[in-house]
Amino acid sequence: MSESPVAIIGAGPAGLIAAEMLSAAGKRVVVYERMPSVARKLLMAGRGGLNLTHSESFEQFLTRYSDAAPHLAPMLKAFTPNDLINWANGLGAETFIGSSGRVFPRAMKASPLLRAWLARLAAQGVEVRTRAHWQGWSDDGALRINGATHDASATLLALGGASWPRLGSDGSWRDILSARGVEVTPFAPANVGFRIAWSEHFRSRFAGQPLKNVAIRRSAHLARGDAMITDYGIEGGPVYALSAAIRAAMPTTIRIDLRPDLRHKDVESKLARAKSGDSLSSTLRKTLGLSPIAIGLLHENGPPPRDPAGLAARIKTVQLNIAAAHGLERAISTAGGVSWSAVDENLQLRAIPNTYVAGEMLDWEAPTGGYLLQACFATGAWAARAILHG
Repeated sequence: MSESPVAIIGAGPAGLIAAEMLSAAGKRVVVYERMPSVARKLLMAGRGGLNLTHSESFEQFLTRYSDAAPHLAPMLKAFTPNDLINWANGLGAETFIGSSGRVFPRAMKASPLLRAWLARLAAQGVEVRTRAHWQGWSDDGALRINGATHDASATLLALGGASWPRLGSDGSWRDILSARGVEVTPFAPANVGFRIAWSEHFRSRFAGQPLKNVAIRRSAHLARGDAMITDYGIEGGPVYALSAAIRAAMPTTIRIDLRPDLRHKDVESKLARAKSGDSLSSTLRKTLGLSPIAIGLLHENGPPPRDPAGLAARIKTVQLNIAAAHGLERAISTAGGVSWSAVDENLQLRAIPNTYVAGEMLDWEAPTGGYLLQACFATGAWAARAILHG
């Protein structure tokens, strides 16, 4: 009788890279996916340009994972950004490095890469079963899928976190694992927008517009880039980068520097030289190049000071009160998940032998910029190697 297959539950990047590595090594692999098609969140991420990874130095790259960096470091060293780039190039999805250091496939979409990937998996004998809902284990330890039992030589859980549940990762696995004694840290939204009580005038005029080249600070944490004003509040790259710090302190205040490339005294000096007959909006546009949305933001804390020193202080530190995160269902990713103490150095669950975890199910978070996909690939590859050597 042939050996039971390795069962991979979840057909996102972590599960599929594990399936590729295991099947390439001669293992029989069956991937079970609850949704009608695979990698839906990957496809959604690719609609705006699939950011695979980042080209910055590895030392800087590792810092993006904050508290989880010590756990992820060996996995990221074993499957580096260069490894991911070479992998994508090998599928025919030639990559390039953007001006920000982010790495994209030239097609800027996930669909061509995914088609090539699925063809490779099929050629290696990987069986993908969709509409296959994992329901835990039977009393004798077999996997329960759609009410039926299935044997597996090893199991990798790669079910994602709890963000964008309509794409398949709804976090429903939490109760199944908790009931088996696996410690699961509560989910929290990561890479998410935050609610701000805008004035009706500001909301109606500027919702949906970008606030370009700003620096946002929450306490000692600082991020730069383009933010987006929404009807509910604020989102975008620098906001996502600060989401953990903001989330931990809510309700809290963030401070926005509308001219981060200029020192306070330089802003004040420019304002002091402005024509006395100009309106405030004209002064700000002519002397500092502020956009209408930036000028509008200055009025959200009351009428701006008119003296150069006071106005410069407002421009360099616009204070905004954060009420709450927008919501887990609209977050790009999630914090929380399977605790690091619940897995061993191979990502094997301590409470359930021969069962491994990879991807966003684990308790880590990172900003957008390629860090999310890189860690999903790296943890999936790490678990696959552990299964091969187990």
